[in-house]
Amino acid sequence: MSEPVRIIFICYENICRSPMAEGIFTELLRSRGLIGYFSVSSAGTVSYQSGSPPDSRAVEALYPFGIDISSNRACGVEEIDLYAYDWIFVMDYENYEAVSRHLAVSETSRIHRVMEFVEGRHHEEIEDPYYGTDEDFMRVTNDLFLASEMILKKLIEDYPFLEEGEREH
Repeated sequence: MSEPVRIIFICYENICRSPMAEGIFTELLRSRGLIGYFSVSSAGTVSYQSGSPPDSRAVEALYPFGIDISSNRACGVEEIDLYAYDWIFVMDYENYEAVSRHLAVSETSRIHRVMEFVEGRHHEEIEDPYYGTDEDFMRVTNDLFLASEMILKKLIEDYPFLEEGEREH
């Protein structure tokens, strides 16, 4: 494989959900020996927080899992080229609508809700925990771990060379 599969996770301000998803998915890839096959990043649909670190509660929620997202810095989708990404994962319907405005209609098939591949899911969206409690951040963490596993399963189905890479690990 010459080029990595490019994935981006997108939420509203890129300070809670999307950097958490980026960190969790990156760690999942690392643990499966697949990190070299991917380029993973995150962004927000708005750039109010551009340059800011993740919310401290998001950082703390991932700390027990050995995932450090403290060096991430927020950026907005208008600061990046969405066409460069093979897969765009959004947290909710508002994110989907905002991102779809940045792409031609023919390109919106690359946008997916992060919970889309989770069978038997109880909800379609990852709600923003920003105004919530530590418990809300843990719920988001658990949802993102589950979603990351299912996303990777889908990617292995779509890119057969990944299964070989996983077996070599």
